[in-house]
Amino acid sequence: MLTPEDLAFDREHLWHPYTSALNPLPSYPVARAAGCELFLQDGRPLIDGMASWWSVIHGYNHPRLNQAVFDQVAQMSHVMFGGITHEPAVRLGQALVRMTPEPLTTVFLADSGSVSVEVALKQALQYWQGRGVKGRYRFAAFRYGYHGDTFGAMSVTDPENGMHGLFAGFLPSNVFLDAPPLGYDMPVELSLITRWREQLAAHRHELAAVIVEPVVQGAGGMRIYNPAYLAHLRSLCDELDLLLIFDEIATGFGRTGRLFAMQHAQVIPDILTVGKALTGGYMTLAATLCTRAVAETVCRSEAGVFMHGPTFMANPLACQVATASLELLSEGRWPEQIQAMEAMMRNLLLPLAEIDSVADTRVLGGIGVVEMRQPMRVAEVQKKLIGRGVWIRPFGKLFYIMPPYVIQPEQLRHLIDSMRAVCTEAAV
Repeated sequence: MLTPEDLAFDREHLWHPYTSALNPLPSYPVARAAGCELFLQDGRPLIDGMASWWSVIHGYNHPRLNQAVFDQVAQMSHVMFGGITHEPAVRLGQALVRMTPEPLTTVFLADSGSVSVEVALKQALQYWQGRGVKGRYRFAAFRYGYHGDTFGAMSVTDPENGMHGLFAGFLPSNVFLDAPPLGYDMPVELSLITRWREQLAAHRHELAAVIVEPVVQGAGGMRIYNPAYLAHLRSLCDELDLLLIFDEIATGFGRTGRLFAMQHAQVIPDILTVGKALTGGYMTLAATLCTRAVAETVCRSEAGVFMHGPTFMANPLACQVATASLELLSEGRWPEQIQAMEAMMRNLLLPLAEIDSVADTRVLGGIGVVEMRQPMRVAEVQKKLIGRGVWIRPFGKLFYIMPPYVIQPEQLRHLIDSMRAVCTEAAV
């Protein structure tokens, strides 16, 4: 039980994400969680609309995931992965290779999503070294993209519309392509493809790879676009001899209605990053998968090995619970769960666009987005939402939900009703 003194310590000494040390946002003490609910220390339940930033897809306190952790912790919590292997890592690698497209057969198990992006970028750089090509040290990415908070990941995140503009003078200078327009069903603008080709061709001799979030751009704007653009991008990369990296950290493992967002377009990258939902939200773990051709070429570089090795790479606890999470997905209930969630959000969330304070609404799979006309006052909005028994964390103009897949219809309805109440009040 946190005392008032403990909470004061938190406020004065613990730095929460994207929060000012001068005027920190309120932090609500959570005592436990189960299913789709967080329980505050005072006993109030909150329906979680965030799945703890996309990760808790099976719900909190899942008995099978709990058991996986308990079983593994009795054996070993961690061993280094250098010169050692273990069953949890092998089983997870096998599961990832089975569920991803056939060419993606080499797996690097990293600590977090941002680190998996760093791994992907380093693989691309060493790939060109392995081919004996010099000068391929830059990357191309979409505007409005977001790939993480570490420095390599920040360098391929939109420097103008993203959240890392403060570091622009320090970050490497990369090439940014105009993002596809909003709309899953919007016709492809061939003029945009032409501009992409011109830009990529102009920089092809200095580009190592193109990195994008397939179909859904997450923290850069919750933008949903036509998957057909990915096929055009794949063709351009093939034509211009560029590697293609897909960042599926947010979209992987069913969130968009397909196991991976790239399956909406049946396009396969050379390198793939996954994370967030990989462990069902139990602990931090990510993976970078690449083709055998990429892996072998990387190891023909001067170093002769891939130059990356995190201390907690392939942590046995994380690998064990990740394998259990993927087993739950393989049992096949998630498609009907996502379909039901999408249908309800289309019926109830999309009409929020009629409210004067709302600029746009969009839904894909288990993602529901309300884009407001004005930035939201996060502290005020969260206080109102907690008063209604829900947990949603907006940012900027974006008011969105991506609940656990196991959410019940009445819980999802209450989330959307609460969003409607906030939007209606903002319109007054």
